[in-house]
Amino acid sequence: MGSELPEIGKISPQIFDEVILPRLGAANKDILVGPQHGVDVGIVEVGGKALSFTCDPVFIVPQYGWERAAWFAIHIIASDSVTSGLKPKYLSIDLNLPMEMTREQLEIMWTVIHRECEKMGISVITGHTARYDNCHYPMVGGATITGVGELNEYVTPRFAKAGDKIIITKGPAIEASGIFAAMFPNLLKERLGAAFADKAQGIFYKMSVVEDALTAISVGVRDNGVTSMHDATECGIWGALYEVAQAAKLGVTIEKEKIVVEDGVPEICRLFGIDPYASISEGTLILSCREHKAAAVVDALAKKGIRSSIVGELTEAGKGMVLKEGGKERKLVHPVVDPFWRAFYDAAQKAS
Repeated sequence: MGSELPEIGKISPQIFDEVILPRLGAANKDILVGPQHGVDVGIVEVGGKALSFTCDPVFIVPQYGWERAAWFAIHIIASDSVTSGLKPKYLSIDLNLPMEMTREQLEIMWTVIHRECEKMGISVITGHTARYDNCHYPMVGGATITGVGELNEYVTPRFAKAGDKIIITKGPAIEASGIFAAMFPNLLKERLGAAFADKAQGIFYKMSVVEDALTAISVGVRDNGVTSMHDATECGIWGALYEVAQAAKLGVTIEKEKIVVEDGVPEICRLFGIDPYASISEGTLILSCREHKAAAVVDALAKKGIRSSIVGELTEAGKGMVLKEGGKERKLVHPVVDPFWRAFYDAAQKAS
């Protein structure tokens, strides 16, 4: 008995706290960063170096097209890894492939994963590959990326302080909009026009924070720059901001109107009836930064063609989580359940 799990998507913070967090295996003094809300990676000390670990499903959606599907799959995992501030170096991957996958499809998928890993400096070191009954798209396995760096190079919310500025790249619902554009181009053409639908296809390749994060840390880390980073995945910007503040044990004040918004996102979110700020947004980086380096981070991102803005700051915990909008203040709350999944499956059923 007990409360039920959410219908779709990640488990709630309450279930994580009650079921997962109390049961973490053996204690180990080498763990520098363990499982917690708002943190995408674990970090351990090995031989005087900091190693980061992140794992995710291998998420392959054939309807994106095999090249796009594979690009997305590897960038999902790498995007979490880089939020540690350490460069991703090694990939271990388990592929539990559906029986209907052909050799040609596997070859396209793996060639793209190899190509993207090569670009990011990631080496494949081990894995498992097989086809099994009852394995289905999109979840066709799992993977772990390991990052390596010096002990003074990694970032995590415990380095954040009240007064740190919050910077957000690209804005809300990048993943939700990119997926809707890729999956339902005819609907976008019908409702929003062919030119809009064609341009919206470009949102797909914004669904990565690898360049965002590596650019931000190039300015400096900890007391000399970036103190924490978080990839705004499920529950979007609102969920990610809440998780960052919670992990840092601080409050946060955000001005909604200062958040950048990519072209096409508002229209797509209205079409599918979802709140962009509560919707899945792989590709949106939330970072905290010492005040004296915040402008330099935004400038460095701009030079890479990545839109970003300073949208607020971390505050003392007692001030709570505050969202300013239209001259009014309200409490920033975690959405808990991402609206994207239900909207996506509803649209997929109507299209079938």
